[in-house]
Amino acid sequence: MPKYLLRLLCFTLILGALPVIVIGSVSYTIASRDIEQKVRESNLQILHQTQMRVEQVLRSLQLSSIQYVNSPLVLQAMKKPLDSSEFQEIRDLTSGFNNLQAVTNIDQAYLVNLDEDWVVSMRSFGKLDDFSIRDRIGSYLSYTNSLFWVTQNASSAKESVPVSAGMGELTPEQAPALISSDNVVSMVFKIPMIPTNVKPKGFLVIDIADTELSTYLSRNTNSGDMYVLDREQKYFLNDMQQGGKYDALNKEIHEMVQTTGQPEGFFSAEVEGNQVAVSYRQSPLNGWLYVSVVSLGQITAQSQKIALVTGIATLVMLCVTGLFAIYGSRRMYSPISRLLQFTKGLDSPVTPSGRRQDEFIYIEEQLSTLFSSEKTMREQMKGQHVHLQEFFMTKLLTGKISEEDFRYQGELYDFPTGWTSLGVLMLQIDTLEGTRYEEQDRDLLLFAVNNMVGELLPSAVRFTPVMLDDAQVTVLASELTDEVQLKEWMHTQADWIRERVVTYLNLPVSIGISRSYACIGDTPRAVQESREALQGRVSLGSRIILHYEDIQPRGQMEAALYTQLRMIEDQLASALKQGDEEKTDTYFKQYLGLLADKKLHFSEYPVIMVQLLSRVYQLVQEQGGDVAEVLGEKASMSHLLKLSTLDEMTNWFRKRLFLPVIRFWREQEESQYMNIARRMIRLIEERYDRELSLEACAAELNFHPVYLSRVFKKEAGVNFTEYLAEYRMEKAKTWLQTTNLKISEIAEKLNYTNPTAFIRTFRKITGTTPGKYREQQR
Repeated sequence: MPKYLLRLLCFTLILGALPVIVIGSVSYTIASRDIEQKVRESNLQILHQTQMRVEQVLRSLQLSSIQYVNSPLVLQAMKKPLDSSEFQEIRDLTSGFNNLQAVTNIDQAYLVNLDEDWVVSMRSFGKLDDFSIRDRIGSYLSYTNSLFWVTQNASSAKESVPVSAGMGELTPEQAPALISSDNVVSMVFKIPMIPTNVKPKGFLVIDIADTELSTYLSRNTNSGDMYVLDREQKYFLNDMQQGGKYDALNKEIHEMVQTTGQPEGFFSAEVEGNQVAVSYRQSPLNGWLYVSVVSLGQITAQSQKIALVTGIATLVMLCVTGLFAIYGSRRMYSPISRLLQFTKGLDSPVTPSGRRQDEFIYIEEQLSTLFSSEKTMREQMKGQHVHLQEFFMTKLLTGKISEEDFRYQGELYDFPTGWTSLGVLMLQIDTLEGTRYEEQDRDLLLFAVNNMVGELLPSAVRFTPVMLDDAQVTVLASELTDEVQLKEWMHTQADWIRERVVTYLNLPVSIGISRSYACIGDTPRAVQESREALQGRVSLGSRIILHYEDIQPRGQMEAALYTQLRMIEDQLASALKQGDEEKTDTYFKQYLGLLADKKLHFSEYPVIMVQLLSRVYQLVQEQGGDVAEVLGEKASMSHLLKLSTLDEMTNWFRKRLFLPVIRFWREQEESQYMNIARRMIRLIEERYDRELSLEACAAELNFHPVYLSRVFKKEAGVNFTEYLAEYRMEKAKTWLQTTNLKISEIAEKLNYTNPTAFIRTFRKITGTTPGKYREQQR
């Protein structure tokens, strides 16, 4: 089987079989879960119905018994002793027992008077000791409720309870028995019916045989084993006590009821290795637990039938899906088979390793081999065609293509035809200051703009856009003959380009437009006109579109203007020397404002700016600095001439010239101040023992005394006289510590003609006299 056909068949089978399997599994799971839920709800409902039937009988018997206990006959009888002579009253009491039989079959009933020591039953009368129930009655005294139910084994009670000696020495076999069945449920009333711990006067006890109540239990085989547990978790109403297989289960049920406090529930468990489902309900009447235990196998019997039916249906659907998959796969593979047969050698494709190759891979290789040469050639021609167009346009803009060459080669490059007028648009970036771009991004930005122009303008109205030096150049072609309309049309195209560049690149640009021309040989002249139009940004500002016709004619620079500019240049140079940035900016603004007021031709700006640049260079050279080292390479004159807008020139002067010059002058001045201060300190150290003044230092150093005083104060922090006095006192301290010179001798060595003046100066500086200082040090 072909490899791709096998894949297609497997995929179709999986695609068809997977939903069938999933749907079948989900259906079986949901159906099984629903059946289990229904069985659980059914068992709980059966338990509830069983409980209701049993409790209905018990409640009816309870109400009838309460009426009997509260009847005047019983109330009067409980207050007096009775003996066998009061036959009528005893008969009336027993007849009340017979009325209770209308509710259900009673096994035995008896009325006990503890105070008067007599017992009336359904079939006998006597003293309490005449019957084998004294211990049983005594156990009832421990109950706090006035009405309660007791489950017990009567036969065991008869055997374990001794007989009192009220009627002589009777054996248990001779004592009258009050219980006829082996297992009974006793309903006990305290008389009077008050829930208190005080000893009652008597009891009304009604015994119902377990077999009687068992008739009310459900006998449905689907509900499994059903039984009832009393408060002590003992079996009654059935024969479950004969085996102990549910003892652990009953303990778990009791714990769940005590822990959760829920009167009913359902859970799964394991009994003797079999999984069972357990349902239980607790009676609020007497605390009995009604339990149903059903085997899970019995519950899932119907689920297995559903599983069988679902499995058969799923298998049939899988078979049908498989047949459709085989048929559909072959139908879908038939076009591929015909394509393989159509191709030479494709009817048995084999890889070098001997394994059968995928058909589509083989076809792809063959088609790739077939069309690779043509595709490669087309791509190469397309790429070379674009480069040839740009190369041809560059030669045309620079005047290296004649009209004859253009007519011969122009048709090869798909240039516009049928035009009557041409025009040149030259786009330049105004500045990169304040944008997110750096200077090194300029060429890349021009390339992006060039591509945008090629996409924005249709090829029918423009020649191939190219980049020329620092600008993007586009030659427009139009069939318009009216000069006004042609100028407006070229302006519209330029404005559209500028708007798109600002929108997509957020880049400030200006565009220069040449005059219209009809001869293709005038293209170089039009390029120069558009470049000259862009030079008008120096006086008109940036982000504009300029036509060559709108440029003002060249004016003449007035002599008065030159004089004013020279005066501002002098003030600017003085501010630079003083390191005052604020004044420098103020004078520079005045300088630019004066140029703006005179409205000079744009060609005059570079000349004036070059003069200002030369003056700044002169300031650096006056301090012995190297211009290239102090200002850097970007502060050269060639860089200035490349600036096309007044804003660029202004920022360039401030950042590249003024700030570096101010820093340079400050450094030079600080260096000069430190040198003068060091020379003055050296004079003090050399001539402290002679007459030395600020004027003498000025004469020695060839500076004005006031200048020296200001420099020394700035560098040393104190004036000249204070520093000289402190230095002399330091010498005096040293001599006082290390020599035995007299104070007058020390004063004389320090050029003090009067020892008193020396002592006064010493005490002023050190806070003590020379004599005391010497004593302290020694």
